[in-house]
Amino acid sequence: MTDNDTSKIALVTGAGSGIGKAVALGLLQDGYTVVLAGRRLEPLLGVAEQAATQGWQALPVVTDVRDPASVKALFATVEERYGRLDVIFNNAGVNAPAVPLDELPVETWDNVIATNLNGVFLCCREAFGLMRRQQPQGGRIINNGSISAHTPRPFTAPYTASKHAVLGLTKALALDGRAFDIACSQIDIGNALTELSERMTRGVRQANGQIAVEPMVDVQHVADAVRYIAALPLSANVLNMTVMATKMPFVGRG
Repeated sequence: MTDNDTSKIALVTGAGSGIGKAVALGLLQDGYTVVLAGRRLEPLLGVAEQAATQGWQALPVVTDVRDPASVKALFATVEERYGRLDVIFNNAGVNAPAVPLDELPVETWDNVIATNLNGVFLCCREAFGLMRRQQPQGGRIINNGSISAHTPRPFTAPYTASKHAVLGLTKALALDGRAFDIACSQIDIGNALTELSERMTRGVRQANGQIAVEPMVDVQHVADAVRYIAALPLSANVLNMTVMATKMPFVGRG
């Protein structure tokens, strides 16, 4: 390890804004050195600069999680720079326009699956390998699922399918990681207020076709939940956690 020898190392994808940014800053506050991954450099630099003002160590790395070569380069940087990885939060994701399935372009479907599912797989694959190789062996993989991993909204087939698949991947890795002290968790988030979800404060399509305003929850609660999971010893795990606005329509949705 060539940098901070006493710090644990965390990696957050989609770290430039929203949930990823909040989680990255939370882990930095907890003493982690955090690798910030995302497609755009400018937001990552903004988070890194904010971290630097607090004396925290953050490393921005431009990464496209859809691209196996880009993901491999990201993890090569992590291993070369720090020698290990203790926690990864797979957060990068995209949505699609809410349209009937027959109006959905195949390219849109492909992009959602490539980002939300393949991107998580590629990062999990590299993290799993590094966590097996490193000494001491082990680490923690935390996937950003969604309430849509369990229950869809209207006209969200690509997003819903991708998040259902992430749930299966999480469970498989929670099983396969046992022999290597690799714990895998999923956090399912409902209506966290970010730049991307702000539009929901003006109304969301419901199962009956009506548009209704839904309650939102502060993104800091999501960050705190991830921090809790990250702080557990590898002998303990939260397999699945739902963090949501108390009064949002999930229980009883539809």
